[in-house]
Amino acid sequence: MMWLFFTFLSGPRIVIVQTHTYKGLYTACSPNRQAILRNYTDSAQSSYLCLPRKHVVASWHDFEKKEELNRPHSGNILHNRNRLSGCVVVRSQLTGTGNSDAGYPLSDLKLGSKVRGICFYAVTAFNAIFLFVLMLLAHPFVLLFDRHRRRFHHFIAKTWATLTVAPFVKIKYEGLENLPPPNIPAVYVSNHQSFLDIYTLLTIGGSFKFISKTSIFLYPIIGWAMFLMGAIPLKRMDSRSQLECLKRCMNLTAKGASVFFFPEGTRSKDGKLGAFKKGAFSVAAKTKVPVVPITLKGTGKIMPPGMESILNLGCVEVVIHKPIEGSDPEVLCNEARKTISDELNRQ
Repeated sequence: MMWLFFTFLSGPRIVIVQTHTYKGLYTACSPNRQAILRNYTDSAQSSYLCLPRKHVVASWHDFEKKEELNRPHSGNILHNRNRLSGCVVVRSQLTGTGNSDAGYPLSDLKLGSKVRGICFYAVTAFNAIFLFVLMLLAHPFVLLFDRHRRRFHHFIAKTWATLTVAPFVKIKYEGLENLPPPNIPAVYVSNHQSFLDIYTLLTIGGSFKFISKTSIFLYPIIGWAMFLMGAIPLKRMDSRSQLECLKRCMNLTAKGASVFFFPEGTRSKDGKLGAFKKGAFSVAAKTKVPVVPITLKGTGKIMPPGMESILNLGCVEVVIHKPIEGSDPEVLCNEARKTISDELNRQ
């Protein structure tokens, strides 16, 4: 018999739970769930730990014979006494790298990512404040001399994104030679995996207009800067707003500006490429400008969708493909999606 200490994520409280060991298996869940555990171990030669879901510190050892699990035990008494609910089965030694003395707070696994996330937003806020002032002061001159492309504002945005991302994420570029000349308008399309995608794409330095939700423009500094850059607002699920968005995109490309679309419409939750909407390709077909597919790799793992407060370690790869031209939106859509899909599969 031994003592096992569990630490709660929600506070500094410590609960001492008495458990029993049978050949290295700590029983801290109900008999029914232990029976499920026994059945599960029939097909796996590894160590397992049955733990309350909210507790994070534990250690385990190998157990050898499943027959030992059939002994009478006090798991039911323990379950009733401590009112433990919800157990998690944790598998160890997946590739022989487990340690019988291993014991660590599971929350520490994301502690570094959370700290990096805090630093990331602190850096981006610091840079944005000073660069936004510069953008604001230059805005009257930008409207006067470069109303549609607003290259100076995009240079400021590239500087902001580079200063923010460089200390935390390494970006590799492939196919920069495929970018159209700065004076040639184009429709850029890319897969969408993470909030980090915007930062990554801004580092390329192209003066293209993003399509953004109208609510983003209300964000202090960042939203205001997007407004000054000429980003195009869009209300989702509003057909009238979608039509106005496409008309504005065609007007901009006709006047020499480029636009950027995420044809999936939203971030992918599982990293898989979703279906493409045809709006971007209709703009390209009607204005007779090239479509430039871009594949982003790694952003979804570094800053997963729905977990924007963390920043994992990793490298981002940006692949710029050769421009696609045509007059049929359906063909342009299928070809662009296939190009990006093939690149993701090559990963």
